[in-house]
Amino acid sequence: MRETMIPIERYIDHTLLKADCTAEMIEKLCSEARTHQFKAVCVNPWWVRLAVEQLKGSGVLVATVIGFPLGATYPTSKMDECCLALEEGASEFDMVINIGALKSNQWDYVSEEIEGVVSTAQGKTVKAIIEACLLSDEEKKLACRLAREAGAHFVKTSTGFSTGVATFSDVALMREEAGGKMGVKASGGIRDLKTALAMLSCGATRLGTSAGVSIVNEMRAEKEKALL
Repeated sequence: MRETMIPIERYIDHTLLKADCTAEMIEKLCSEARTHQFKAVCVNPWWVRLAVEQLKGSGVLVATVIGFPLGATYPTSKMDECCLALEEGASEFDMVINIGALKSNQWDYVSEEIEGVVSTAQGKTVKAIIEACLLSDEEKKLACRLAREAGAHFVKTSTGFSTGVATFSDVALMREEAGGKMGVKASGGIRDLKTALAMLSCGATRLGTSAGVSIVNEMRAEKEKALL
């Protein structure tokens, strides 16, 4: 299968955001990311320093979440989170937009908070999480436009902590609205190779998943089968 020949590991943000994860679990996550050469790990801010230490020299980036998982905190809190994580070595910042403000037509507020985090990140990658499962299609389009105009580098489908996960239709819609220069991260519910490849086909340029190891192993098994 031709699609399985792509280096899918380089699209994966190997993710662990559970409240009860331990230092040992973060170390295991980073060891897996180093072994499989995932694009990044994605961890809560408390674990950034440990992840950076574990991944030093590996080429694997450390991403963290901002305003997670609800997005309903103050813009200054989001900027402070970003600043602290930046100081500890984070390279990417997945921020949850203020979804309630978006749905209340407070669009300037949403733009300004995204701009604030983008500015604080000092050129590092910012992904705006729009929590697509809570939005109408028109609101999804608007969220993508606001994120793009505010300087975010990606729009991201989901936190994985709300009422739904990434869908193919949402990724396709976001890809269309994001245009050619902005990335689209599909996150939530991506647990096998078939789904991962379909998300990429719909326009995703990054995949957030806790199942990265099994996806890569499935890809390698497919490649071995194709050689028989």
